[in-house]
Amino acid sequence: MRRQMITTYKCSSHQAGFSLVEMAIVLLIVALLLGGLLPTLSGQIEQRRVSETSKQLDEIKDALIGYAIINGRLPCPATITPTNSNGTESFVSGGNASNGNCANFYNGYVPAATLGLAGTDSSGFAVDAWSNRIHYAVTSWSSTSPAVNNVFTTMNGMSTIGISNLSPNLLVCSTATGITSSSCATGTSLTSNGVPAVIYSTGKNGAYGGTGIDEAANLDASRTFVSHTPVPSSVANGEFDDLVTWLSPNTLFNRMVAAGKLP
Repeated sequence: MRRQMITTYKCSSHQAGFSLVEMAIVLLIVALLLGGLLPTLSGQIEQRRVSETSKQLDEIKDALIGYAIINGRLPCPATITPTNSNGTESFVSGGNASNGNCANFYNGYVPAATLGLAGTDSSGFAVDAWSNRIHYAVTSWSSTSPAVNNVFTTMNGMSTIGISNLSPNLLVCSTATGITSSSCATGTSLTSNGVPAVIYSTGKNGAYGGTGIDEAANLDASRTFVSHTPVPSSVANGEFDDLVTWLSPNTLFNRMVAAGKLP
């Protein structure tokens, strides 16, 4: 009887366990399932970051409009060089709100500290969902004849020369092909009349942004920028994942008129 019980116990133990082959099959199935889920999960995370950054750029535009209404001008960009402004707007030596002479009009950063924005790094610069600093450019003159310097960044400068003489000089193009430091190629301008400000994130590849000529155009310190849908590195102009938006002059002027800051 005892021998029979031992035999029965051994058989039951064998039936309850898994062989190495069975375990390997289970692990393979799990690995395949995870392999299929990870790209989807990664894509969802990146899409959420894009959405968060796009919303952040819109909030920055609203903050710029609010600042212009209160102060009668747009702020200068924050800078890292020649001096780190720690997220506040930066003027050249001798520059101030009365003359609007910014340290860097075209290749600076969002002055988050000046605008009172949250979502900053340890130095006070606004950062996107990838923790890259968000860029900001502001028009350096108005295209009147003759051109008037620093109108948009000078306190009450816009109201002084009047809406009819306000023509900002920043341009956004759909491609860097044929672009120059002051114009888009024929038929590629997205802002033919110019805009007062451009705000953009360098996207996921921000740490090494500028790998394609379209991305490089946004970092060359000129008054022309590029905006289009994201594309991979295999296309003609190289990878592009910058998120670019701009402040419409009509929106800015209408809001300032409504607030009594423009005649």
